[in-house]
Order: sequence, then structure tokens, then C-alpha cells
Amino acid sequence: MSYFRVQLHRSAIGLNKKTNEILRTLGLRKRGSVVYHNITAPTAGKILAVKELVRVTLVDKKLTKQEHNATMKSNPGYYVIREEKESR
Repeated sequence: MSYFRVQLHRSAIGLNKKTNEILRTLGLRKRGSVVYHNITAPTAGKILAVKELVRVTLVDKKLTKQEHNATMKSNPGYYVIREEKESR
């Protein structure tokens, strides 16, 4: 089964009440938050109404919160390799 992965990309501050209600019904509160929805016509209509504020991708499975956090974690850019000292 496929899902919409919806991420709130832009803030809704200063927008009209109807737009804020649509975002609330989608489950998006804070900027950067991610929700998964089944692919249905009503959901697609809500997403279309706020298309300027969200990023949408199609995914095959929902990620858990831990899996999502692991994908967001950045590469440290270096690795520490310990060399064992020779004992005398």
C-alpha cells in the first residue's frame, strides 16, 4: 500500500483560518513535521489546497519516529579510529 508523506515546509503564520484548519486536519502543526496519509481523494484535495506550504512524496511504507529520526541524522564528517598501543 502506498502513502503520501507530507512535510510542512513553510509556516502558516499570517494565513487565513481555513488554511490553518486544513493543516490541522492533516496533522501538521510545526514547521518540518511529517505525517503519512493513505492515498485517497479527500486527502489529495486537502494537500492540493495547501500545496505551497507542504512537500509531498509517495512512499511504500510508513516510517516509525525512530526510523525517521535516523534518516534525518547528519554524517559527522569524521570517524575516530583507535589504534592500540604496544605494551612493553
